[in-house]
Amino acid sequence: MSFGNFLFGKPIATSEERAERIGWAAGIPIFGLDALSSAAYGPEAALTLLLPLGVTGVAYILPISLSIIALLTIVYFSYLQTIEAYPNGGGSYTVASENLGTMPGLLAAAALMIDYVLTAAVGISAGVGALVSAAPSFEKYTLPLCLGILLIITIINLRGVRETGAVFLLPTYLFVGTLMVTIVMGCAKAFASGGHPQPVDPFPHPPAAVAMAGAWILLKAFASGCTAMTGVEAVSNGVKAFREPTARHARMSLTAIIALLIVLLAGIAYLVKAYGIAATSPGQSGYQSVLSMLVGAVAGHGVFYYITMGSILLVLALSANTAFADFPRLCKVISHDNFLPRSFGFRGRRLVYSYGIYTLAVLTAILLTIFGGVTDRLIPLYAVGAFLAFTLSQAGMVGHWRRVGGRGSGAVMAINAVGAFVTGITVLVVLVAKFIEGAWIVLVLIPILLAVMIAVRRQYHNMSMQISSQSPLDCRCFTKPLVVVPVDRWSKIPQRALTFALTISTDVVAIHVASDERRTYLEESWHDLVDAPVTELGMIAPKLVIISSPYRFVITPIVDYILDLSRKFPDRQIAVLIPEVVESHWYYHLLHNQRATALKTLLYFKGNPQILVINMPWYVQP
Repeated sequence: MSFGNFLFGKPIATSEERAERIGWAAGIPIFGLDALSSAAYGPEAALTLLLPLGVTGVAYILPISLSIIALLTIVYFSYLQTIEAYPNGGGSYTVASENLGTMPGLLAAAALMIDYVLTAAVGISAGVGALVSAAPSFEKYTLPLCLGILLIITIINLRGVRETGAVFLLPTYLFVGTLMVTIVMGCAKAFASGGHPQPVDPFPHPPAAVAMAGAWILLKAFASGCTAMTGVEAVSNGVKAFREPTARHARMSLTAIIALLIVLLAGIAYLVKAYGIAATSPGQSGYQSVLSMLVGAVAGHGVFYYITMGSILLVLALSANTAFADFPRLCKVISHDNFLPRSFGFRGRRLVYSYGIYTLAVLTAILLTIFGGVTDRLIPLYAVGAFLAFTLSQAGMVGHWRRVGGRGSGAVMAINAVGAFVTGITVLVVLVAKFIEGAWIVLVLIPILLAVMIAVRRQYHNMSMQISSQSPLDCRCFTKPLVVVPVDRWSKIPQRALTFALTISTDVVAIHVASDERRTYLEESWHDLVDAPVTELGMIAPKLVIISSPYRFVITPIVDYILDLSRKFPDRQIAVLIPEVVESHWYYHLLHNQRATALKTLLYFKGNPQILVINMPWYVQP
């Protein structure tokens, strides 16, 4: 078995695609990890902003969580309609593009792309944060651990959808199961004690209050707590990953994800209030996650605690998989409309969109490195993109039902209208509350992404206008090309190129840039090496042109000579044969073929349709 097959799995035939599709239960770990795992850091993000209120702040977590749950329920019903109306997937981008126009669609796409990169970074950093909370000695390795987990998730996703679901199935259900047990145990103790249970193991007490509760602090806490809703749109983006009937399986998976998330958010909020657990400052000595303190308070620091924290670590880290499942699919849909490079629409050896996975991995690594892998530094950037996409998607669905109509369309249109209004208000709240803390970065990145996508579309349009043709092949004015062969030194490489050049044209020019003694050798030997054997066959021998280069430049004189030929013979096709050695290992190729690569790059960059560049590789063993 080759190393590639061992690492990424054997290639999958296109005909086997149907077997790679998943059922609703497998969709929970693949598309629901981000939403479910946000129960671990959403409440904590809100509690962190309530720290200045001391003990009083803990009491506000329950009403804030209930507000988020109400918003989540509205968005859930809206996305049920989206899945039903758009069973081919595409999510917010497709809905907004078809019903609101191109620019709103691109705005939704840009917001979602940024949100997915943040989803991957926040999930991994929160997972490592859970590990640091349980084992503080690992705190100094936060960033390396984040990058290592990112690499593992990238490789798993390159192996295909079904294998990804199989890998994530056990950690997901272990996470949900242990937290459910914690919630049931904690609620039972709270009810038995009249709402004031005693913790099994102590935890840091809330700090003294340094501020009064006000609308601004509560709005900021709500905005941070809304990170618990990110990932809800994932199922609507990946409907095509489900087996037939796709819409039914997608709706079942979304329903299960939302139901589990609501129970987790409500249970955690109630127990945090009952036990009086406040957040600790992330990134500082003695930091403990809210879930770590909660599990310790309910069950103590025994075997169950470490199993639970282990499952939280795994699921938080693996929650980045939601981004890896949806980001490549979103890029594929956008690339089909020519707003991203078409390579994003190509499927790799395991029927996954590999270029999207690579891009997401690189962007996530950059983000983790910039922010040191600390969740609290990333949270302020989070949720703006998600709620902007929510709003555009639901507004697009209102337009869809107005256009399509039909029985019951008024009721579902009302649901989507309420969803658009509520999420639109939430966008403003989140944006204002988090603007200074980092949300402004998202506002800067979205226009940049829009500009990039528009530029890509314009480039594809320009290229299409230049190369498009409906006329038949015209051979009336056929003339053989003028062939140019750069020659560095005499060897089998240029010999092979010249031989091929003589088979396609009688007008062949060999160029040599002279900066050393090889000029003399070529001038003196050209007759014996080339002229004599060619003329003996009754053919016209290639002409040798030597260009002096006193400053030892090689590539630029060749390019200038070829461009001069194109100006001198405007009606001739000029074919440039570039002979090069290609060694079996890519790193040898980089070491030994810089000139050939530079020459091809410059000629391509000039973009002259009169010049045809032909590679002539000679494959050798290192």
